Amino acid sequence: MNLLDVRQLHLSFATNAVLRGVDLQINRGQLLGLVGPNGSGKTSLIRAITGLLPVGGGQVWIDGVDISVDPLAARQRFGFAPDPARLPPALTGRQALNVTAAARGLQGLPTATLELAQRLGALPWIDQRIEIYSLGTRQKYAILIALLGDPPLLVLDEVMNGLDPISSHELKLELIARCANERCGVLLATHGLEIAPTLLTDAALLHEGRIQHRWGAAELTEWRHADPGAFERAVVAALRGDLLAGVST
Repeated sequence: MNLLDVRQLHLSFATNAVLRGVDLQINRGQLLGLVGPNGSGKTSLIRAITGLLPVGGGQVWIDGVDISVDPLAARQRFGFAPDPARLPPALTGRQALNVTAAARGLQGLPTATLELAQRLGALPWIDQRIEIYSLGTRQKYAILIALLGDPPLLVLDEVMNGLDPISSHELKLELIARCANERCGVLLATHGLEIAPTLLTDAALLHEGRIQHRWGAAELTEWRHADPGAFERAVVAALRGDLLAGVST
């Protein structure tokens, strides 16, 4: 059973088709990077998977639970980093984390969450109101919310944005560690093609509302050791090929 199983997902805004039959699967131990140009539908796909957008067709299963049938049970099986701008400004970081912990059935904040907050450089702000946080600090708390309680699936959309180099490094180490021992699977939407050689186990290219290409662990591992720039060139070549195919048809 796949941890995330997306089948023939369709989504339209008015007459504009954004997702056109997306199929995507992730298992524990996989850290899949979702890449694609602006307007390709990455954020829309993330929001559809997490139930924030109603879809026009298709199905999404989270750890075996159909999100359209039992959305509450499905949401308890994934961690999603909210938009940093939408974090509740009147709450402190600790209060926001406590709300999430309660929703996930936890008794207080896990020690691991506080340790990660320390590693990300976010702990000094934990008892300050979110309204005074910088963008980078808000991003760190959005990440802490997603990872709190070790959900089996992590869904992350451009979470490296706004992070300083140390925090970005610590987050990569955390995600790699969670996938290495198969505690979870990760879907990471990103523009940062340079992270692939050091972070991803798998990658998928979303273009014009469809998964056009997918690269597996064997290819990424080979590129990681032999040619770290190969993944970026592969993505660019795939996009150029798609564009030429579109022109020819």
